[in-house]
Amino acid sequence: MSLYYLAAYLLGAGIALIFAPSLALTLLFASGHYGDVMPRLLGVVLLALGIVIVQIIRHQVEVLYTTTLIVRTLIVAVLTGLLIYSRDPLFISLLVVVGFGMVLTGASYWRDRRAAAAAR
Repeated sequence: MSLYYLAAYLLGAGIALIFAPSLALTLLFASGHYGDVMPRLLGVVLLALGIVIVQIIRHQVEVLYTTTLIVRTLIVAVLTGLLIYSRDPLFISLLVVVGFGMVLTGASYWRDRRAAAAAR
């Protein structure tokens, strides 16, 4: 269930950045100037990742759940570095969104592992 949040924000942000990049960046409290092209490119990447996550959910590929946690750990590290470097509030917003999803998925994964161990 925790991957639904991940899919929702990837698909939503991807579509928003493709079709309304200025509005999307404003809603994320961006203070930098990112032009029009790079946010749209980021939108396509987010949309593509969202589609992959939807397929992971649809096909119940549970072995990839830990991979989503590892990848998001890398993303959080890079977002933290970008926040320190740029001081743009955009990165605080992104850290909250990605971090919350990590906590949800991590808690769900831990709960499932604990239940599986108790069933043995």
